[in-house]
Amino acid sequence: MQHDKIVVGLDIGTTKICALVGRKNEFGKLEILGLGKAVSEGVVRGIVSNIDKTVDAIKKAIKQAEEQSGINIGVVNVGIAGQHIKSLQHNGSITRTSAETEITQADVERLTSDMYRLVTPPGSQIIHVMPQDYKVDYEEGILDPVGMSGVRLEGNFHIITAQSTAINNVYKCVTKAGLEIDNLILEPLASSMSVLSDEEKEAGVALVDIGGGTTDLAIFKDGIIRHAAVLPFGGNIITTDIKQGCQVMQNQAEQLKVKFGKAIAEEASEYEIVSIPGLRDRAPKEISLKNLAYIIEARMEEIVELVYAEIQRLGFQDKLAAGIVMTGGGSQLQNLVQLAEYVTGLDTRIGYPNEHLGKSKIEAVKSPMYATTVGLVLAGYRSLDDRLAQRGYEEPEQEQNYYVPTPEARPATTAPQTPAASATPAAEKAAKKPGAGDFFQRILNRTKDLLINDFDDKQY
Repeated sequence: MQHDKIVVGLDIGTTKICALVGRKNEFGKLEILGLGKAVSEGVVRGIVSNIDKTVDAIKKAIKQAEEQSGINIGVVNVGIAGQHIKSLQHNGSITRTSAETEITQADVERLTSDMYRLVTPPGSQIIHVMPQDYKVDYEEGILDPVGMSGVRLEGNFHIITAQSTAINNVYKCVTKAGLEIDNLILEPLASSMSVLSDEEKEAGVALVDIGGGTTDLAIFKDGIIRHAAVLPFGGNIITTDIKQGCQVMQNQAEQLKVKFGKAIAEEASEYEIVSIPGLRDRAPKEISLKNLAYIIEARMEEIVELVYAEIQRLGFQDKLAAGIVMTGGGSQLQNLVQLAEYVTGLDTRIGYPNEHLGKSKIEAVKSPMYATTVGLVLAGYRSLDDRLAQRGYEEPEQEQNYYVPTPEARPATTAPQTPAASATPAAEKAAKKPGAGDFFQRILNRTKDLLINDFDDKQY
């Protein structure tokens, strides 16, 4: 039965590595059985930079989750992010033998699997193929062709690629930690599963997941993902700004941001001062909360502007009726919603991953910080493409949509042969501010080297 199945999500982030064990209860809600987390030292901006440190952190997080849940973990759903993630659109078609017979799910599968054979730029791999819409015998705009009759079936697909080395390093880390990857899932997609409602996806919504090293963006319209991107900025760069601006230690800067930080300087009091202990017999350092807020506001505004510039570049600024949903650890900054609404002119809310959660002893998972990890667990029960879920279709077990290195590239360590906790592979389908146009054109020009080079226009 579905609620007997146990799924483990593993989020390999820049600031933390988190493992979450969950199962569906009798009401269809997700029950969290165990949570483990460790400080992430081997990951920079979402990309593994030190395999040994990452392996140690994964083992620590998994051990904590095993102890809390009482379950031996062998198979995990893993998230992937990083600046190397690219999105592109591609069309494909198949010709069927008869116009009389109905189009089946197998026909749609054949068309989708053809997309995985596309030639990608050297050093990159396709990780997701997300159907947008279909054409049957040149009749356009069909969202679900199953059951229709026709000879020629065409599809428009949103294809997400990642660097082969980045995927390979994630695979190595997980395998060296004695685990096996079930599904490799793009992190903004995982986050969207845990914090967005079906109504928001239908109306049009931008999910902005502010992590430690990256900010992930996923845009939905008509219930279908239309775009995904990863920007190389997150909460850590704000901490670095505070460290330099206030001349304090890194850990002190992080505490200042979390405890006293505000995203809008006007909201901070001019008369409030925080005293930081001085270094080795030096006098304590006094920091004005107003100055702290100015530092945070400058960087946070830049991050929101970059996200909005990406939304504008794709022409979605007038199509997001549900506005923006912000999640991730960085979204917990005070006054961030007001700042985002001011910069973009779009309605904004904070996304909490509690819509799908049942009663749990572990209250911490209801924080936006765990949106991705909860989504990775949910991906074990739901399809990434809601149209498949509505038909009750489940992907065949042999299909795996993640990159598996050649035998020579695989580490010597192998995963346990009989893990107690395993997950059946889930289906892997898939009022503006005045003068905003000129303003964001300047932003795009200013960040040309940083943003445009990484998200090459020709690839969309």
